[in-house]
Amino acid sequence: MVKPTRITNTIRALRFTHDEMTQAELADRIGVTRQTVIAIEQGRYSPSLEVAFLIARTFGVGLDDVFHYPGAEGDTP
Repeated sequence: MVKPTRITNTIRALRFTHDEMTQAELADRIGVTRQTVIAIEQGRYSPSLEVAFLIARTFGVGLDDVFHYPGAEGDTP
C-alpha cells in the first residue's frame, strides 16, 4: 500500500480558476501523464522539484501557492 504524502496542494482549485483546465491539459503542458496529475492532486504522489516548478509556472504562481507542507513557516501544525 502506498503511503500518502503529507504535502497538500491547490492544483484542482488552480485548474478551475484557469478556464477549468483539465487534468489532461495540465499533464500535456508539464510533460507528464494524466495519471501522474491525478496522483499529485490526490496527495498520493509528490512531484519532483522540476515538475513542481512547472506546475507553479503554468498557473503563474509561486511554489508555496501550489504546495503546502504541515509545519512549514506560517502553517499551523
